[in-house]
Amino acid sequence: MKTLGLIGGMSWESTAHYYSRINQLVSERLGGLHSAKLLLYSVEFDELQRLQHTDDWAGAARLLVDAARRLERAGAEALVICANTMHLVAPEIESAVKLPLIHVVDATAKVVKDRSIRSVALLGTRFTMEKEFYRQRLEQRHGLQVMIPNETERVAIHRIIFEELCKGVVRPESRQAFFGVIGRLAAAGAEGAILGCTEFTLFGALSNADNPLFDTTEIHVRATVDWALSA
Repeated sequence: MKTLGLIGGMSWESTAHYYSRINQLVSERLGGLHSAKLLLYSVEFDELQRLQHTDDWAGAARLLVDAARRLERAGAEALVICANTMHLVAPEIESAVKLPLIHVVDATAKVVKDRSIRSVALLGTRFTMEKEFYRQRLEQRHGLQVMIPNETERVAIHRIIFEELCKGVVRPESRQAFFGVIGRLAAAGAEGAILGCTEFTLFGALSNADNPLFDTTEIHVRATVDWALSA
């Protein structure tokens, strides 16, 4: 088993889910008392989100590069960014260390294409939905067509993430609004929806037979465990 280096804290709610699911899956795969070999560096999220909301992505990159280097020095053999949005600075991290990065977009795209789906809705923070790093990788590297919510919906989803889910708050009306956006995009032609925020796992029951939902947290965790247990 190889040692994973987790960059977490974005938010700690979803990082706790990464930690527990990785260990659960390792236990399921290996049996007995097996658990994952991993190192976790948890950033201070308030500091990071301030950089995000002032569009200081260079500053945000410096924080995560520092975390990556600490994990590399500590003995990690691969890196996992426990967040979707912060894959925006994945290129800076990859150029700063020698470790492979298990990329959430690539893992998600593989699962989407395995379902023979070509058109997907993308929901996440405004940064994930509006900036090019996520959509462009899905479209150019993986050949997917990506749809995003309208401006009003993007503002609402972003608010729900930062003001509720990141604090562990799950409101029924917010969950209903969230799935309402997915339904509208499905009616507009999306064959499935990528849930591109790790906090969305807090909504629970992320399954829909009529419009497949791709939980990036679960997909990323499974890809991470596959890597750790590979020969």
